[in-house]
Amino acid sequence: MGPKGRLVGIDYGTKRVGLAVSDPLGLFAQPVGTFTPTEAIDVLGRVDAEDGIDVIVIGWPLEENGSHGKMTGLVAEYIRRLKKRFPDVEFVRRDERYSSEHAKELIKAGQRPSLRKTGRSRIDTAVAGMLLQGYLDETSHLNDA
Repeated sequence: MGPKGRLVGIDYGTKRVGLAVSDPLGLFAQPVGTFTPTEAIDVLGRVDAEDGIDVIVIGWPLEENGSHGKMTGLVAEYIRRLKKRFPDVEFVRRDERYSSEHAKELIKAGQRPSLRKTGRSRIDTAVAGMLLQGYLDETSHLNDA
């Protein structure tokens, strides 16, 4: 049996937070958009009110050598904020090293317009979707077993 609510992907940044949500069956990540950190929590509140949220998959920004850095601490603080608002949601941290570069490659491969101006927002949303889709793909194989 699948999840009761949606699964959400988050790419946290101090200025922008990319969001993606799963389809109702929990098979595919769908982009939502990019918001300020506070706006993102409000958007998640609406998703939770409408469909419920079971899992939040959030990018964990490790340093290249795998250690924790300044951004890891900022993401940990954001997770604490989210847990206060959504105490019954499971949180999954996913290594997001090189995810922005991978998202840029995917956007360019899709022959999207130039990455100037709105490009950064598109990348943040794409990363959120990639994090979530990776989790969905991994967990769907576990459910098939």
